[in-house]
Amino acid sequence: MSRLENINDLIHRNLSNLVNQELKASGQLVSCLVTIIRVSCNQNLSSANVYVSVLPEKFSGTALKQLRKISGSLRAQLSKKIKLRLIPKLNWQIDQLERRAAEIERALMENPLEEI
Repeated sequence: MSRLENINDLIHRNLSNLVNQELKASGQLVSCLVTIIRVSCNQNLSSANVYVSVLPEKFSGTALKQLRKISGSLRAQLSKKIKLRLIPKLNWQIDQLERRAAEIERALMENPLEEI
């Protein structure tokens, strides 16, 4: 694994442990589950895209708002757990990959491909 992949993995593992604790502590999102799907830092580690999944999906907007609100706190906690000179700015995004895969699978089930 490359250094960047290792850092992505390290941030992913640590954020996974912190996110739901912080959201519950804020008292805003007790009825949903936020899962970190993947983390992708840019080359100079100034920012990281954090892709999340929210269940149930109807809370996605609220979850993103809360995650953006607690980003500073999460970065501070990450800096205590991870020994990096710079903890990247966290850019929160809903991961669309699972939903798209489900749509494709549903479409294939409804209209199976003809055998060649």
